[in-house]
Amino acid sequence: MSTQVPAAVAETVLSREQLPELVEVLRQRGLTVIGPTVRDGAIVLDEIESAAELPYGWGTYLDAGTYRLRPRPDGAAFANAAGPQSWKTYLHPARVRQWTADRVNGRVSVEAESETPVRFAFLGVRPCDLRAIQIQDRVLNAGPQADPVYRNRRSGALLVAVECTEPGGTCFCASMGTGPAAGPGYDLVLTELVDDHGHRFWVRSGSAEGAEILGDLPREPVAADLRERARSAVQGAVELMGRAMPETDLRRLMSETLEAPRWDDVASRCLTCGNCTMVCPTCFCTTTEDVTDLTGDHAERWRVWDSCFDLDFSHLPGGPVRASPRSRYRQWLTHKLGTWHDQFGTSGCVGCGRCVVWCPVAIDITEEAAALYDWTRHVPDGAE
Repeated sequence: MSTQVPAAVAETVLSREQLPELVEVLRQRGLTVIGPTVRDGAIVLDEIESAAELPYGWGTYLDAGTYRLRPRPDGAAFANAAGPQSWKTYLHPARVRQWTADRVNGRVSVEAESETPVRFAFLGVRPCDLRAIQIQDRVLNAGPQADPVYRNRRSGALLVAVECTEPGGTCFCASMGTGPAAGPGYDLVLTELVDDHGHRFWVRSGSAEGAEILGDLPREPVAADLRERARSAVQGAVELMGRAMPETDLRRLMSETLEAPRWDDVASRCLTCGNCTMVCPTCFCTTTEDVTDLTGDHAERWRVWDSCFDLDFSHLPGGPVRASPRSRYRQWLTHKLGTWHDQFGTSGCVGCGRCVVWCPVAIDITEEAAALYDWTRHVPDGAE
């Protein structure tokens, strides 16, 4: 991670025609550029070799249990909301081989897996995902038990954030304090503007390395009115949010509603499929799987993503601690919005809305929180 310096160190304006120079500069510095691109009917994250691979002219329609692309006549590259993947895919991969073991002539040798270092440049990090990376830094990269895979990948990652000017129907980052403006932690940040004055990107640095990269790009003076239009576009996104959390202390709300009847209601709909944990940019739980070949002479151990919705997740010798869908959904939501504060000092939710979009039965985390809040306002004192 780069040394942070004031974000006003350097700034410039890039036209759409000049944006490819940013990708080229990143690649020339030996960085593997990961950015949004269109594939299989979605905007996904993948390695890109040119800015031409960005999703120009594509937006997204998002609702509970619904995701689809929609064409945009303005040709904007980043006017689309969070897709099915987050940057967790690259920093905390879904599958990591930990070691291999081979038996040759009756002798067993075990070799720990070593990962070839890769320096990533993440292009198009939304403010909500920028906060999610900071949360995962706290969980996986702080203290004496830091995850070596995460630390290796995160230490070399350069973050190019993009502020939101058009959120999706399931976005609620404004009510979580994580967007639509980018907070600290980026190396570069872009604000895209498409209006009567053209298609351009206001670019600012947020670190020493970011300032170095800006020095290799075309430098154009930034007019005060452009800054004002960019800031107004980002601020305007607050009013366009499709969802919002109730205006209350969510941590306290979770602790006071453990016996609310709403948990039975949501449990009757929840499939306990774990989709919400898979797409969440902050969920981090893993388990291990040991596999062998058919001869029994070769074995491998893999670390894989796990979910608290899995019945075996809380399995003890006497059986699972959380055997019912009600208890598993309640564990996920109360941890995400409540007890995460006790463990890590922040909320575990950044308001990206992915769990709402990719839930096959359209369960909405903001709707559930609002229902619990309404229950606290109407339940008689001392009643359950």
